[in-house]
Amino acid sequence: MRREDFPILKQQVHGKPLVYFDNAATSQKPQCVIDAISEAYTTWNANIHRGTHHLSQVATAKHEEARQILADLIGAKQSKEVLFTRGTTEGLNMLAFSFGEAFVGEGDEIIVSGLEHHSNIVPWQMLCERKHAMLRVIPLREDLSLDMNAYKQLLSPRTKLVSVAHVSNVLGIQNPVEQIIRLAHEQGIPVCIDGAQSAPHIPVDVQAMDCDFFVCSGHKMYAPTGIGLLYGKENWLSQLPPYQGGGEMIQHVRWEGTTYNELPYRFEAGTPDYVGSYAWGVAAKYMQECGMAALAAHEQDLTAYAEQQLGQIAGVKIYAAGQKKVGALSLNVYDAAGKLVHPFDIGALLDQQGIAVRIGHHCAEPLMGTLGVVGTVRISFGMYNTREEIDAFIAALQRALSILLS
Repeated sequence: MRREDFPILKQQVHGKPLVYFDNAATSQKPQCVIDAISEAYTTWNANIHRGTHHLSQVATAKHEEARQILADLIGAKQSKEVLFTRGTTEGLNMLAFSFGEAFVGEGDEIIVSGLEHHSNIVPWQMLCERKHAMLRVIPLREDLSLDMNAYKQLLSPRTKLVSVAHVSNVLGIQNPVEQIIRLAHEQGIPVCIDGAQSAPHIPVDVQAMDCDFFVCSGHKMYAPTGIGLLYGKENWLSQLPPYQGGGEMIQHVRWEGTTYNELPYRFEAGTPDYVGSYAWGVAAKYMQECGMAALAAHEQDLTAYAEQQLGQIAGVKIYAAGQKKVGALSLNVYDAAGKLVHPFDIGALLDQQGIAVRIGHHCAEPLMGTLGVVGTVRISFGMYNTREEIDAFIAALQRALSILLS
């Protein structure tokens, strides 16, 4: 998958070839994206939308072209339904504030799932505190999938919004979002899908999914940090108040009051990251050239192979074992007496062998509570990873365990 396009992967760490298995946290960037950032700052850098001079016109066109590219990538009906944000977290905070101001009152309820990242928990908790509403949680079944019968029971006239992850950032399992959306829509309830861990790995079509809102981050999709998007159906976005005030999001400002701009600009106060948006558009085209279906098949092969190889090591516990995974899996190791080998110790010894993994609670502490652990070792894949790297990881893990269990 064009591994040679990613210059950072050519280096060694602690004298060993770098194996980067921390893609769920952030992906590495291809040379075309790095070049795009340099191009922007060296050839057409200028503030957008409000300038009449040449550089401003070019920058504006690049920014809006990127919006269209990303709208096409996720299957949005029109580009004005794509709002640029600083990432998934800001998109969820934006939605929690604006939707909450318009539609949530005392005694109302928001539904999330037991698999969520903190960014899809805390903004809703803050909304509930502000509005004296209640947060409801879809529980997990024994196999760590969502209890859909319990979900049906949670839906009620008090439910104002459902917000769930498309793919778990810890377990890598894909939630049945089409069913979640259909059941909510039967009662007129809108649904937000957190696509931070799906958009980098599988084809996404928000129209086919029929979600009302969708969020994702550029930095997990081979683009720069600090850029993301919130998609919303036009009929919903047109009903929401702005999240922030300032330049760009207005039509007219008078001492007597302000009239707001049209979509998407009234949700994009201030100078946007037009360099980031442009580079994300380049990254999106790169992904499309590689083929999203091909990327998904490649990464699913890697997760299945990794789970198979890990299953042969005594003491390894893989969470949601046997389930199809998208781009990531989490594990822990237990000694012969059943005592947990601390994930931090494993991660540190893997790093000494050039293997980059993520350890800890992965911003999903409620899920860790359900699992009954302080954290896990997570390996997560990108388009450039290989089976040979998994073999290197397995050998490094075995060496680490020979030290930790001796």
